[in-house]
Amino acid sequence: MRPAASLIIFTTLSGLGFGLASLIGFGLITATSPKWVMIHGVISLGLIGAGVISSTVHLGHPERAWRALSQWRSSWLSREGVLAALTVLVLAIYFADHLYHGVPRVWLGAVVGILSVLTVIATAMIYASLKTVARWHNALTPVVFVLLSLAGGVVAAAALSALEGMDGTVALTRLGLITVVLAMIIKTLWWLTAGASGSGSTPESATGLGSLGEVRLLMSPHSEENWLQHEMGFQIARKHSHRLAWISLILAAGVPILIMGLYPSSATLLVVAALVHLFGVMVERWLFFAEAKHTVTLFYGARH
Repeated sequence: MRPAASLIIFTTLSGLGFGLASLIGFGLITATSPKWVMIHGVISLGLIGAGVISSTVHLGHPERAWRALSQWRSSWLSREGVLAALTVLVLAIYFADHLYHGVPRVWLGAVVGILSVLTVIATAMIYASLKTVARWHNALTPVVFVLLSLAGGVVAAAALSALEGMDGTVALTRLGLITVVLAMIIKTLWWLTAGASGSGSTPESATGLGSLGEVRLLMSPHSEENWLQHEMGFQIARKHSHRLAWISLILAAGVPILIMGLYPSSATLLVVAALVHLFGVMVERWLFFAEAKHTVTLFYGARH
């Protein structure tokens, strides 16, 4: 699949925003003053908003995006939109209530945390539910999305805690170490297993001519590249995908783990760790799309 910048930005920024929102909601990081309540709100809502706005760029008619919300009974895309809108609304109420009363409501924060995680799961299921893309149709896909979201959220929360001068910074950093390591372990397992058995379809099974031998494409069905070939037929060399996978692991896990392990309370370095982790996840997300192969490409002679 051709990686779209809008989708990469959407899944990384909104994933980080929802991950941070879930930690705030579950009370793992609490603002100590109205100033920091506003900072937490601007950052979490800003990340989510930037991601959602970016996703509309991928649509042919962004002005009609609201119509997708009506199909929540059958569409994961619609469910994600509904959950995202509901999470943003409840999160905004949570911050406003915190500012007004001076203390956060535990039950309202729990709702924010649950909705944030559910939204990330819905985002992942947009891809995991597609049987036509074997690499995405994997049980670990939602797990990877959730763990990377939470990992980014914990690292960002640790950075904010250090900037705020809170006592729980080291504890958050330790949690960040565990979450980042776990996320990268599961992501590595995903890389090793996703799409390993192929799409389950071949030119032989499609034509019913397998008993006669290998079916080969003698002539392309089109004289020039069409939209399906452009969008669904993107290919990346194996050597490049391996190199990018290592870059992703180093940026998303290696550097943040090194910083959090050696400097668990340094505000400046924890901010660097959060930013480097974000860039690493962007590389991972680019590969997520680039390595995916749609079964429609079998019609044009591909095998997978």
